[in-house]
Amino acid sequence: MGLKIMVMVSFFGVKKDNFRVGRAVLPKFFLENVGLEIFEVLKKGGKTVAVSNMPQVMIDSFLRDYLDIDLVVGRELKVFCGYFVGLMEDKKKNILVLQEIIKQENSGDVIGISSLNTSLDHYKLFLQQCNEVYLVRSTDKRSWQHLSRDKYPKPLIFHDGRLAFRPALSDCLAMFMWFPFGLVVAIIRAFVALTLPFEISTPTLIFSGLRFTVITKPKTSRSFQNSKDCQKTESTLYVCNHRTLLDPLYLSFALKKNVTAVTYSLSRMSEILAPIKTVRMTRNRDQDAKLVKSLLNQGDLVICPEGTTCREPYLLRFSPLFAEMSDNIIPVASNSHVTMFYGTTAGGLKCLDPLFFLMNPSPGYTIQLLEGVPGLSTCQDGDKSRFDVANYVQSELGKALGFECTKLTRRDKYQILAGNDGIACTSSKS
Repeated sequence: MGLKIMVMVSFFGVKKDNFRVGRAVLPKFFLENVGLEIFEVLKKGGKTVAVSNMPQVMIDSFLRDYLDIDLVVGRELKVFCGYFVGLMEDKKKNILVLQEIIKQENSGDVIGISSLNTSLDHYKLFLQQCNEVYLVRSTDKRSWQHLSRDKYPKPLIFHDGRLAFRPALSDCLAMFMWFPFGLVVAIIRAFVALTLPFEISTPTLIFSGLRFTVITKPKTSRSFQNSKDCQKTESTLYVCNHRTLLDPLYLSFALKKNVTAVTYSLSRMSEILAPIKTVRMTRNRDQDAKLVKSLLNQGDLVICPEGTTCREPYLLRFSPLFAEMSDNIIPVASNSHVTMFYGTTAGGLKCLDPLFFLMNPSPGYTIQLLEGVPGLSTCQDGDKSRFDVANYVQSELGKALGFECTKLTRRDKYQILAGNDGIACTSSKS
């Protein structure tokens, strides 16, 4: 009955083609609850088939993509005019599908592993189709070790949803109790950051529970730099990895001065409320190059060449545009820490991203300024290409943060999480 209520509440009225929670949100929570011991048992077997009473759309992507399960047999949901009605199909269809799979394989030994408190129908199904059946007790599960991140068959790089914790009952109760207080705290924090000068707002925000760390002058490799000294210009181009929309703002707090931020996609509400100047890029290389040069002539500039945020310890591919814009490039390693709400989203309302970040009881941010990199002169001399400069900056940021560098892009992220290219459509006035 509990499962039926959950399905009705979660799926009723949801458009089938728009449902991406099973692929974008749930794999993170499922992976955090996988036992190392049972995972190693599954890896020793041949072809693996997962049978569950849960809806197929909730578990299929997780089991296939992250646990390398060959076939998934779950409950299908009833659909009317392209919308889920919150009801599941009959269990008998699962039995027929499993029987057909076993007949097609025509294998000798079929071993079933199930929970001791499984339903009677599920138990009979295993007895009919399996040569051996092993039942796992709740005490066995409690003694299992959690599957560590480095043993995931596929790395978890992208995921969506606002909750930063596994939604256990006690944690959810704590979240609902904190929510009204967190909303008030977030509004106060935002008001302080938007209205007060840095000398007053920074200690006030720290007093409210926000943790902020600035690291400067670290020991980093100078192997990339040529024999020429990096030319000093009036303006500095800060190249920052992208954790949340607040990266440029926290850099301004670290420098104790306003810097202009260029963005690939930002909601109108965020642009209006931003206490620093933000400029939207066009995604046309020539136009964006002219824009960046123009802004550098006006003052310091910060750019996030990944083009989108990434929650996990990975760096996406860096756009090489910044490499030819200045000889005074300062890489900035940015990292954030939350315990309750994520301040980023791919399928939700982006204008609420800063609010959710500030609603955390004690959100943390670390800004680390690395040694300068000569970009413009290096590219003009032909020593290195703009791609070499971009890859070097990415690798240095990865070393500073302990993150893994990837070749994934903004488009890859949004295709997985939202089913689009992640380009915001904005109306332009002629």
